[in-house]
Amino acid sequence: MILEQAMAALTVIFDPMRFLIILLGCVLGLFIGVIPGIGGLAGMALLLPFTYTMDPYTALAFLIGMWAVTPTADTIPSILIGVPGAAGSAATVMDGYPMARRGEAGRALGASYTASLIGGIFGALLLAVSIPILRPFMMAFGTPELLALCILGLSLVAAVSQGNMMKGLVAACFGVVIASVGDEAQTGELRWTFDSLYLWDGVPLEALVLGLFAVPELIELGAARQAVALHKSESIVRDQFRGVKDALQNIRLVLQSSWLGAILGSVPGLGGPAIDWIAYGSAAKSVKGGTETFGTGDVRGVIACEAANNSREGGALIPTLAFGIPASATMAILLGAFMMHGIQPGPKLLTEQLDITYTIVWSLMIANIIGVLICFAFVSQLAKLALVPAGILVPTVLAIVFIGAYSATRDIGDIVVLLIFSVIGWGMKRFGWARAPVLLGLVLGGLVEQYLFISTSRYGSAWLQRPGVIIILMIPVLYFAYTAVKFFLKRREPVPVAVGAAVSEPAAPKAPVGPVSIVDRIMLPGVWILAAILFITALATSTEWALAARLMPQTVSAVGLFVVICSGIGVYMKKRAGETIVKPRKASETDPLEAMPDRELYKRMGIMLAWVLSVFAGTLLIGLLPTLLFYMIAYMRFEGKQPWIRTLVIAILIWISMFILFDNLLNMPWPQSYLGDAFPALRAAVSDII
Repeated sequence: MILEQAMAALTVIFDPMRFLIILLGCVLGLFIGVIPGIGGLAGMALLLPFTYTMDPYTALAFLIGMWAVTPTADTIPSILIGVPGAAGSAATVMDGYPMARRGEAGRALGASYTASLIGGIFGALLLAVSIPILRPFMMAFGTPELLALCILGLSLVAAVSQGNMMKGLVAACFGVVIASVGDEAQTGELRWTFDSLYLWDGVPLEALVLGLFAVPELIELGAARQAVALHKSESIVRDQFRGVKDALQNIRLVLQSSWLGAILGSVPGLGGPAIDWIAYGSAAKSVKGGTETFGTGDVRGVIACEAANNSREGGALIPTLAFGIPASATMAILLGAFMMHGIQPGPKLLTEQLDITYTIVWSLMIANIIGVLICFAFVSQLAKLALVPAGILVPTVLAIVFIGAYSATRDIGDIVVLLIFSVIGWGMKRFGWARAPVLLGLVLGGLVEQYLFISTSRYGSAWLQRPGVIIILMIPVLYFAYTAVKFFLKRREPVPVAVGAAVSEPAAPKAPVGPVSIVDRIMLPGVWILAAILFITALATSTEWALAARLMPQTVSAVGLFVVICSGIGVYMKKRAGETIVKPRKASETDPLEAMPDRELYKRMGIMLAWVLSVFAGTLLIGLLPTLLFYMIAYMRFEGKQPWIRTLVIAILIWISMFILFDNLLNMPWPQSYLGDAFPALRAAVSDII
């Protein structure tokens, strides 16, 4: 039966129209991946709204096609200009960029593409092989076990969030509270809708994702006022096949890194950057002379990183498909796509909907092959995208972001949500809060509430006594207990008086890099206070709801408030021990904003925010599509300092493309504008013209 389903899925994939959609996804993924700072996460968020009109097979094939090849394209800026295309390709810079500096860029790219291809296929095969193994295992899972797995996924992601478990837990609880907004399915209770029909269906995933991740990156790129790449690279084509030979000669290292990447990729919350560095460190210790040559331009370092980088994608799909637990933020968006198209992750995908699962497997494998072939053929042209000035890149991508957010429910409220979460997303990034747990909380919040209602209705409190639930929940409990014990033991350790072999930190604190920002002094504790106010408000305003409606939000709010209190106690203990709580920021070569004085930084961010708000104001006044044309022209000319001719040509061509795609082909119903409402004849005349 499994083989028949796999062959049927392959037939589905090779439907001519569906195969073209996969090819389009691959091309878009390569464009997205080659632009530093965008990455697969933002790419998935950008393309998700445009899958509404597709059938589930086509939509998933399109998204998987884009996502699978993004790590392959990330390699181009990492090697050519020393700027990671995404955080997951940072380790590739260590050896890839030194190779490019000494004229071996083609060799590095050839080796990376070959390792990426083998790693991607390895990850897809591991996913395919794991399906029959997981099927009997999943059949033993009931609703309580699935609820426990959702809790495990949230806790694991929170635990590894930028090295701060407490922040990750608070962010995850915040995401679940957001998921509670809207009409509660069991009781019909309207929760935090503020008399707005728009919020009856909850906060749209697409607008929230774009606000949290895409807009903050774009406004920071615009605030930096410099090109993403500051110099061009040498010729990179002639030595590619030498790199292919290197990868094949080191096939054992490729398979070793692929296996490591796939296994680690299946661990929820571990993340691409950690996996790449683990694979890099493992390779350095396992190959001859690696500890001496890695970091100086050793092709084996590139091979190890890229094999793990692509194989982890297949591994990340395993918990997402089998248990509904996203292994990464990108998988959380894909999980949202499942929900959007009526696909329930879990046992059904391994039994009744096995054809969908194998469609994903084949899409992953085919996309990796297509992506590598395109890279080999058009690497020189793709590399030029990394040199696009921020003055052109920012308004172009931001225009697409606005349309993508509006496509969520096609209501002006989508843009409001985008703006609100853009501010929240930038604030979280600026003050060291991981944004992925918020997204995972939003995606898993609905599942948690559904499973919690069914479990308590069917089993009462006895669901907590089931062996599977106990085993699963003991994992986060033991981890958090271990972390707490470690924290208290560290507080009791005497301060070392000298640096010895067993002491990892000096006895005396290092001199600060610079003065601590006044904004940091206010906002770093201020964010915690805001979180406490949020959870207290959620608890207070939900007391009159029916039990089924308030059970999840009150439970999560209580947990979030408890974590905030525990964090406050931890800060108090650190201050008593004489530790520095608010540390000065350090200058970063890859982030010029870190070294910028607060006055200049917030001035530039204010200017960028004004540009973003001008789009919203223009949308209300004259409509979204006309505003985007004026916005792109104005930004490129006055903020980006581009010549008039170049500005007009680029902006008009992009606007015409958006008009043809969204207005003519997708028949997008654009939001009403005040000018059009005041002068209906004018709106009719404009409609006749366009």
